Formats: sequence, structure tokens, C-alpha cells
Amino acid sequence: MIKLIKEKCRLYETRFSFGATAAIITNLALIMGLRTGEHAKVGIIGGMLIIAVADNISDSIGIHVYQESECLAPKEVWLSTFTNFLTRLLVSLTFIAQVAIFPMQVAVITTLIWGLSLLAYISYQIAKDRGLNSYMAMLEHLGIAIVVIAASNFVGKLLITKFKF
Repeated sequence: MIKLIKEKCRLYETRFSFGATAAIITNLALIMGLRTGEHAKVGIIGGMLIIAVADNISDSIGIHVYQESECLAPKEVWLSTFTNFLTRLLVSLTFIAQVAIFPMQVAVITTLIWGLSLLAYISYQIAKDRGLNSYMAMLEHLGIAIVVIAASNFVGKLLITKFKF
């Protein structure tokens, strides 16, 4: 019985956590990497729309195939695939809206606050559900996200400096 409950919890968390986490980190990396280029806002919004659709479909298919290889019931596989896609799309749209509405300097700050807060909340909830140290899980996941964001920022600045974009 406990194994069944844990499996249901794992499936429920997977449906939302993977899509949300991927959307948060990918969108923040894109914003930080391209924010200083010429026509940054148009390029960022275009990139985020592509991520929200094409990369999202790719990740959703990846989740689908992975769960099929785990011999999960077809209903669970399709539900996870759809939920992952929808979650990632909706989270991406929250970033797109902020970049579209706010001046770029403000959008950078609001998206960082929103994205890191959402990632911290997801990390906290998963750790709490698993009986782990919630704050360590948050630090671990936020640390990884910050490394990705910093690397994207570095690459973006390097490209703009070297190629005068």
C-alpha cells in the first residue's frame, strides 16, 4: 500500500515538477544570456516562444518515452506527457508576459524573482513530501539554477563583446 502511495506521489510530482523546472531554468538562462543584445526584447520573446513550443514538445516526448520504458500504464504515460507540456507552456507564458510588459531592466529583475521563488517553492514541496530537509533541497536546486543562469549570462556577454551583436 505504501509503495502504491509513493508511486502515485512520484507520478503526480513528475507531471508538474519536470515541466515547471525546465521552463524556469531555460527561460531565465535565455533572458540572462540575451538581455543586453540589440533588439533584446524581440529576440528573447521569440526564443521563449520557440522554447515554449518546440523544446517543450521535445521534453514532453522524452518524458513520454522514459515513462513507457518504465512500463507505466499508457493512461499514466499520456497524462504525464500532457501535464508536463501544459505546465511548461503555462510557466513559459508567465516569463513571456513579464518580458513583454516590463522594460527589459525591470523584466530581468521580476523574472529572476519569480523564477527563483517558484523553483524554491517546488523544491520545498517535493522535499517536504519526501520527508527530506526542505532548505537543503531548495539550496541545491537554486544553486544549480544560479550556475546555469550565470553561465548563460557569461556566454551572452562574451558573444555580444566578441561579435558586436
